Amino acid sequence: MAETSVSIVLVHGGFVDGSGWEQVYRMLKKDGYAVSVVQNPTTSLADDVAATKRVLSGETRPVILVGHSYGGVVITEAGNDPKVAGLVYIAAFAPDKGESVAALIKDPAPGAPVPPILPPQDGYLLLDKAKFAASFAADLPKDQADFMANSQLPWGVDALGGAVTEAAWRAKPSWYLVATDDKMIPPEAQRAMSKRAGATVTEVKGSHAVYVSKAEAVVALIKQAAQGVKVAAQ
Repeated sequence: MAETSVSIVLVHGGFVDGSGWEQVYRMLKKDGYAVSVVQNPTTSLADDVAATKRVLSGETRPVILVGHSYGGVVITEAGNDPKVAGLVYIAAFAPDKGESVAALIKDPAPGAPVPPILPPQDGYLLLDKAKFAASFAADLPKDQADFMANSQLPWGVDALGGAVTEAAWRAKPSWYLVATDDKMIPPEAQRAMSKRAGATVTEVKGSHAVYVSKAEAVVALIKQAAQGVKVAAQ
């Protein structure tokens, strides 16, 4: 039976675009969900929130807003939209008011992996292609990781530094998938942010690209969130 009570909106992170959600999208659609994928310009947090809100404006049902990586910052801000009923973080940043990605990563724990971000060019950031697979997509086939490395979407310095004005997770239920082999956002940082947000947490053995490599687990958590929002509304 088609799932019609909520819509799912998927938000990608930095260095990649919305096409990485294809497996998740197809699985959710097969289960009857209405699913939309935001294509962030990743120029600034304000621009990415605006892109997300344009998608939200077309939704007629309560929305489960899903963010991967930097997409977590976007959904934390855009999730204040009244159409959003729940938030799902996939190996994502979950900032509080006044926080940005730059603030959250400035003091890495001793021994924590450091993303291979190259110096900015014209206000945009890229990952070192030679180190992309190991840092971002270690559990994907080599050809797929190479494609992602060579099709990177430049990430704006203004997106990196964009601070949240109000954290939606403070007022709305959230779910969080921790990728335990992540080399971009340390798993311990993911656990700390998810705990602070009061999120329902699932841990999965996966790289930062867990939304691609472990699509089934991602879909399961999104469906759990959809069910949780439905139950709460009854």
